[in-house]
Amino acid sequence: MAQASQEFGEWPLKRLMTEVIGSGPKSADDMTHAQAREAFQRILAGEPDETTLGAFWLANRWKRNIPEELAAYTDVMREESVVTAEPDADPVDCGANYDGKHSSAVLGVGAGLVAAAAGTPVVVHSGDRVPTQKATAYKHVLDELGVRTELEPTESADMVDETGFGFYYQPAFNPGIQDLYERRDQMGVRTFVNTIETVANPANADVHLGSFYHLAFAKKMSDLIAESDELEFSRAIFFQGMEGYDDIRPGYTKVAEWDEGNDELEDYEIETAEYGMEMENEDLEVDDVTADSASITEAVLAGERDDEFADAIALNGAFRMYARQDVDSLEEGLETARDVIADGSAEAVLEELRAF
Repeated sequence: MAQASQEFGEWPLKRLMTEVIGSGPKSADDMTHAQAREAFQRILAGEPDETTLGAFWLANRWKRNIPEELAAYTDVMREESVVTAEPDADPVDCGANYDGKHSSAVLGVGAGLVAAAAGTPVVVHSGDRVPTQKATAYKHVLDELGVRTELEPTESADMVDETGFGFYYQPAFNPGIQDLYERRDQMGVRTFVNTIETVANPANADVHLGSFYHLAFAKKMSDLIAESDELEFSRAIFFQGMEGYDDIRPGYTKVAEWDEGNDELEDYEIETAEYGMEMENEDLEVDDVTADSASITEAVLAGERDDEFADAIALNGAFRMYARQDVDSLEEGLETARDVIADGSAEAVLEELRAF
């Protein structure tokens, strides 16, 4: 992590506000890669005044960050804050929005366990009630299921290799970002930190699965990955997830695929009805997101549910297999997902996790 006594360049945040980004959404300029790098180095070192930091974050929000700035922020985060621990397995990195979901079930735990049972290792990562929503994320569902989550990165890597599914805990693998928690909480709105933490990639995975609200954001994220010096993803898939999370929504879902060396972002649509799934968003809503997500996951993996939640977990599990190219199509992945649920393999992964 950066130290407050380190030497910086010529661009303190106040100067960047005055001369570059602080003049409003229509007239603000973008930062150079070097300026953005220095800005985030100063932030991680705790150097800026709190008022200046808040103003800088807000200016980034109204100006809208370009991929070059986000790549610079990400590289500094990876260099100065992220502690990586690479498992022997080559997992899919699932980077859902850390601030979680507040109305629909979190399906990614069940989907990840299904994929792991089918031979596709999966890594998920989150913090604990991250601003601004402070809603249910991966950690909270795993806690409810009796899975240990407050792990050091090396333990998380061992979890992947032992079970096929691993959880990385942000305060342990990304302490510099964790140190910004109170300042982010005081902002009241999301900042660019909410974007870059999803691609922290603590397991040094080769494939990333993420989500977006609009297709233009998927393009921005794929450009971030392409321009980053620290991220080594060779493949990334983004889709319009429920509540911005990494769960495919019922009905129509837009998907964007990026592969290293391909300048074009391929986009297409998924219609859940094409897979025999007649469901709407409200069918996946729950009263208590944490408790209900856990109980639904248990029941689906035990083969005790044959409903919209079972379909959604199987489809999302299939998508993780497809992302890693372990299956040639979603149809093949969906058949495999249903097989590993039916034969008890997916439930066995959950028991291995509980025993870890």
